[in-house]
Amino acid sequence: MKKALIAILIVALALCTIVACSKKGESSATAETAKKTYSGTVMLYSSMQEAQLQAVKDAFEKAYPGITMEYYFASGGKVLTKMTTEAQGGQIAADVVWLGDPCDYEGFKKNGWLEKYSSPEENHIAKAYIDPDGYYTAGRLVTMGIAWNTTLVKDSEAPKTWNDLLDSKWKNQIIMTDPDQASTTKYWMTAMMQSDKYGEKFFQALYNNGTKLESGTTATHNRVADGSYKIGICLDYVSANLIAEGSPMNFHFTTSDVVTMTSPVALIKGCANPDNGKLLIDFLLSKAGQEVLVEQNLVSVRDDVAMKVDTSAIAAVNMPVDFIKLGENMKSYQGVFNKIWNK
Repeated sequence: MKKALIAILIVALALCTIVACSKKGESSATAETAKKTYSGTVMLYSSMQEAQLQAVKDAFEKAYPGITMEYYFASGGKVLTKMTTEAQGGQIAADVVWLGDPCDYEGFKKNGWLEKYSSPEENHIAKAYIDPDGYYTAGRLVTMGIAWNTTLVKDSEAPKTWNDLLDSKWKNQIIMTDPDQASTTKYWMTAMMQSDKYGEKFFQALYNNGTKLESGTTATHNRVADGSYKIGICLDYVSANLIAEGSPMNFHFTTSDVVTMTSPVALIKGCANPDNGKLLIDFLLSKAGQEVLVEQNLVSVRDDVAMKVDTSAIAAVNMPVDFIKLGENMKSYQGVFNKIWNK
């Protein structure tokens, strides 16, 4: 009996030792993970609204304490000019670029400005939103539509289609952003210019109806909000932000031929902080990062993020766009547009 008791005690002691060692190993591994630190900076070039960029910065720096996210915020045209100038000088100063027009990224690829990077977060993003060559991935969906000042225009009277903008009752009352200054408007313009339903004749009619150009996206929306113009060719999320702030305006997608952009994010080749740049891209594409965007009235590209916007309904009325043709003819389309507006 005594021998059996001793044997039991020996086994019990051995088990305790094994468990203790196991816990010690587990604690060491956990401690090792906890010890992981981040440091340095990451620079983002973007044409997204500054309030949204600040929200991204706050969330990213909370997720990766020790890394400071810096950003250069300007219109798409100004960002492109800055990148071109810096590239000519030897190196683009950004680590990550995030603009509205996906066609710009094809040019970046040809110029050798991008580094291939496939984020593990891409498992929740449709393949249609990912560059087949691995250079960029959609970071959000941006859709162009029609906004109006609600003190000047009844909701029921607001234009519902692009061709409704050509009605003489809107003469000299429409504002849009100069496509040379905003990458999102440039994409919309070139997609419309490419379409047999619209093309050059549509823009000539739009010009003849007195449509004016504004130098920046924010300014365009503000001109509608303050009543300077009754109608605006505007972006969904910028309009939503102003509406949430109490501006007397409203917005809707057109009932047909909706133009949606994928607004890609990409890593700059030879950038100063490639590891932090990858972390930023991962965060932007993560569920947590995309939820930050949704809180800022943006539309997520992930399949597991809840949204107020019905993306399937938008997709059902999206205008077909030949992406390759669009990129090849973009400068030509811009030339036609500028000639119409006497630029």
